Amino acid sequence: MNISDPIADMLTRVRNASRARHTEVVVPASRTKRQIARILKEEGFIADVAEERQGPANVLRITLKYVDGKAPVVSGLKRISKPGLRVYARKTDIPRVLGGLGIVIVSTSQGIMTGAQARKAELGGEVLAYVW
Repeated sequence: MNISDPIADMLTRVRNASRARHTEVVVPASRTKRQIARILKEEGFIADVAEERQGPANVLRITLKYVDGKAPVVSGLKRISKPGLRVYARKTDIPRVLGGLGIVIVSTSQGIMTGAQARKAELGGEVLAYVW
C-alpha cells in the first residue's frame, strides 16, 4: 500500500488509537517517524516507543499514555505541512500551540526538534505538526 503522506498516517494512527483507548499502536518505521516519536516521548505525550522487526520491515510500537488511566494525554495532533502545501517558518516566526500548552514539531537543518528547541538554537524550518 502506497501512502502519499506517511507522517500524517502516523499522526492519524496515534490520534485514533488514543481516542479508542488502545494501549499501543504500531506504525511502519522510518527515520522521520522515529524522531517524531522520540520528541513525543521526551515531551511526555506518549509512554514509550520501541522499534522491532515485523516481517520484512521494521515497525515502531508506540505505547500510549493516559491521565488516571482514562483521558488520553494526547488530546490533539494536527499535520501542518502537507505534500501539496509545504509550510515553512523563519526562526522568528515559529508558532506557539495553545499559548505554550502544546508543542510544534519543526524539521530544521539540524534535525527534527520542538519549536522551543528551534527558537533556542535560532533555527527556522518546515512546520511538521502541532501536538496538544
